[in-house]
Amino acid sequence: QVQLVESGGGLVQAGDSLRLSCAASGWRVSRYAMGWFRQAPGKEREVVATISWDGDTTYYADSVKGRFTISRDNAKNMAYLQMNSLRPEDTAVYYCAARFFSGVPTAQALGVTPFDYWGQGTQVTVSS
Repeated sequence: QVQLVESGGGLVQAGDSLRLSCAASGWRVSRYAMGWFRQAPGKEREVVATISWDGDTTYYADSVKGRFTISRDNAKNMAYLQMNSLRPEDTAVYYCAARFFSGVPTAQALGVTPFDYWGQGTQVTVSS
């Protein structure tokens, strides 16, 4: 069974850090782009950060640039999102996702192309 499972969410204070992890099981994601998305209450889901299969190309939403870092470890079939300097507006359910691209996508493509495979999400709550 193909699965993406997020972990690492929780309740933190503004200015704190969290590291989210995404574990893929039932398949190898080494040839898939991976991404982190989030959905806050009453808002649409939005892209946070995405990374190409080889890790060389990334995309970040403007709201998280300089604070969040996406990475991956293909040997472990994992993706990560390091979140620093968290703000109350970062509060949301964070989802891991994957998508196959033929070739290496551009950063723009990583930012706008819909992803196909999704995890169940992990809650991140940042208190002020």
